[in-house]
Amino acid sequence: MERFRVAGGARLAGEVTVTGAKNSVLKVMAACLLAEGTSTLRNVPDIGDVPIMAEVLRGLGAEVTDAVPEVRVTVPAALGYEADYEHVRRIRGSICVLGPLLARCGRARVALPGGDAIGSRALDLHVSGLQKLGAAFESEHGYLVASAPKLRGEQIWLDFPSVGATENIVMAAVLAHGTTLLDNAAREPEIVDLCEMLVAMGARIGGIGTSTLEIGGVDELGPTTHDTVPDRIVAGTFAIGAVMTLGDVSVRGARAEHLRLPLDKLVQAGADVEELPDGFRVSMDRRPTAVDVVTLPYPGFPTDLQPLAIGLASISEGAAFVTENIFEGRFMFIDELVRLGADVRTDGHHAVVRGRERLSGAPVRATDIRAGAGLVLAGLVAEGVTEVSDVFHVDRGYEGFIEQLRALGADVTRVAADDLLG
Repeated sequence: MERFRVAGGARLAGEVTVTGAKNSVLKVMAACLLAEGTSTLRNVPDIGDVPIMAEVLRGLGAEVTDAVPEVRVTVPAALGYEADYEHVRRIRGSICVLGPLLARCGRARVALPGGDAIGSRALDLHVSGLQKLGAAFESEHGYLVASAPKLRGEQIWLDFPSVGATENIVMAAVLAHGTTLLDNAAREPEIVDLCEMLVAMGARIGGIGTSTLEIGGVDELGPTTHDTVPDRIVAGTFAIGAVMTLGDVSVRGARAEHLRLPLDKLVQAGADVEELPDGFRVSMDRRPTAVDVVTLPYPGFPTDLQPLAIGLASISEGAAFVTENIFEGRFMFIDELVRLGADVRTDGHHAVVRGRERLSGAPVRATDIRAGAGLVLAGLVAEGVTEVSDVFHVDRGYEGFIEQLRALGADVTRVAADDLLG
């Protein structure tokens, strides 16, 4: 019932530090299941999804100490194989326990996951890939039930470079008998992060960072200590925020090489981008120029930054054409942005955004994690006050988002329901 109250007119300036990536930490937490003993994860973000994932792992028999920024996962020799509905329904990332459970237990019963309402995101590629490794599947009362007495390496081609399918297949293949060749694999930095952790646990993976992964199965893995890769989406959020507010923000703890295309788009919009030894600096001194965006798998423009890109285009000079190729439901938030006065028209998976000099504050609702962040940034460049509801979405993906914005000069507060009622 809490909301964010955003007063327009702020200029973001100063330094902000990003922590570990939401899109990686849940997967490396699941990877801990592959080895008996205690694995330690560092640089873990303090976000809402981490304790939920910790509960998923506890339900499987693991002990989890989740005092971020360090999480310790102790996995027993005898592991449970059922991930229950109560926790799995809350986060999409929980489906990544499927591969490790098949590898360790030879069976899995995982509730169909929940998460953001940004599209169907079917599990077909997960299932077909694991079937090639020898798993059998059936659907049972809202659960995906799988069995695989013995996994065997195989050549697998993904019709689409799905991040989730790549992760599940890799985590199953590392303990399979023989070699798996995975073609058209996802190449995201979070995939690289997972593979590097698995290698530290004793896995044999070649081609890391490319679209072809060669995974040689081993008999067992051991626990490890791993530093989670920095969150490129959070870093990109503050970079876009600096441009929208004509600000000057240094993003520390980030890796500019993970954001080459988004940062190039900001340069095209008129921003100055400077790489730093531990991140990058983005500054802007004039109204942005509208730039077109097409979302594609990495190293293309990330779909998670698309709502922020539309928010930027809404106050830019000129018109921008935005094409969404990953999740068909990403445009759901546009109706909320229009409430702030944005001029956006959609046609299928295309959006035309005609920039306006200013937006106007209004009550809006976050429809997913990134949409919520985009609406907050839009509120910073709107006249008057914007109230963003359903902020639990934002809490799932951003650590201390409001506190970091306030430190950069924004007038943003978290308002409880009682305060809203007067």
